[in-house]
Amino acid sequence: MLKKVLVMILAGGEGQRLYPLTKDRAKPAVPFGGVYRIVDFTLSNCLNSGFHKIVLLTQYKSMSLDRHIRLGWWNVFCSELGDYLEIIPPQMRISHEWYSGTADAIYQNIYTLERERPEKVLILGGDHVYKMDYRKMLNFHCTKDADVTVSCIDVPIGEAGRFGIMEIDEESRITGFQEKPSHPKPMPSRPDRVMASMGVYLFNTRILVRRVIEDAKSADSAHDFGRDVLPAMLGRDTIYAYNFEDENKSLVRYWRDIGTLDAYWEANMDLVSINPVFNLYDTEWPIRTYREQFPPAKVVYAGEDGRMGEVVNSLLSAGCIVSGARVENSVLSPDVGIEVDSNISNSVIMEGVRIGRNVRIHKAIIDKGVHIPDGMVIGHNREEDKKHFTVTENEVVVVPKQMSMIE
Repeated sequence: MLKKVLVMILAGGEGQRLYPLTKDRAKPAVPFGGVYRIVDFTLSNCLNSGFHKIVLLTQYKSMSLDRHIRLGWWNVFCSELGDYLEIIPPQMRISHEWYSGTADAIYQNIYTLERERPEKVLILGGDHVYKMDYRKMLNFHCTKDADVTVSCIDVPIGEAGRFGIMEIDEESRITGFQEKPSHPKPMPSRPDRVMASMGVYLFNTRILVRRVIEDAKSADSAHDFGRDVLPAMLGRDTIYAYNFEDENKSLVRYWRDIGTLDAYWEANMDLVSINPVFNLYDTEWPIRTYREQFPPAKVVYAGEDGRMGEVVNSLLSAGCIVSGARVENSVLSPDVGIEVDSNISNSVIMEGVRIGRNVRIHKAIIDKGVHIPDGMVIGHNREEDKKHFTVTENEVVVVPKQMSMIE
């Protein structure tokens, strides 16, 4: 059955709420966790689940994403065995417009379905961090003889406005949808929780093609699965909810929708605790990515004056040099240099950043290639930070690439 499933990953998101991190890159290509890109987690789930027929639907600012896929570990697919990972930008076969929604992205690629003729289509987002064995969802789908299965996870009722919310009966059949409701219907057994769609859909191909064609003909539709297509299927097709099973081996099920700067920062901070919520070190469920050839990281300088390099509760990637500085609760991507007497805390520092002497950075995201001059202070004075940078609702300071122009 695995050979009869085509995976379509929606990787064209503009990521406006992640701006300025998405100023020059697509949302799935945003660096995460030091050495990864966000899309690596979805792709790793596919490989670890045994799904080897994958198309990546790109759109906005896809150059860095294309390069990452082309250079990375993702060349393991053997075409002679019928396996592949293909990148498909908008083809303009049906419409001369870019994708206007998740369902429209599939509609505009019906040609791919006609060419490959899969029995089932697994539709995934390229901007979530989680571990999931999609085979279990496939088994559930086949056992229930479903037309479409939606993977769901329970979330606090106060977060319902961020998700599509499912109403589910005792047999796991979906009976209603609420798209980002302000007054959601709670779970009958948990009045403080709601069942949220993870944006993971498993369709029987014939049903999928019929429904996206119907949706494309509707002038009132936003051409979105959660908002339009799935609600229109109620009462006509068999729709089931699959309760997400986490492969993270944690007491708490982990799934993060990295849709905002605050969510992105929080997800990175999940990785630096003594017992991280999300486990990157599980050899049974490896996360694959492209890694450049950098030398080992090093922490240097213990002078007679008592100064020394110190890294505490942090991820330190290859090629980093921490020289007489202190780094705490932070994620450092490859090839980061931090000079004497600087103090970095609760921050995400991306590849190639250079931080001068006597710099203080707290609760910040520093984009790739930025050069921070000696003596600069970031994250300690909100009003001053707002004059120069993006500051989020939770007071995370985001320093964009333009900062590298500072002499």
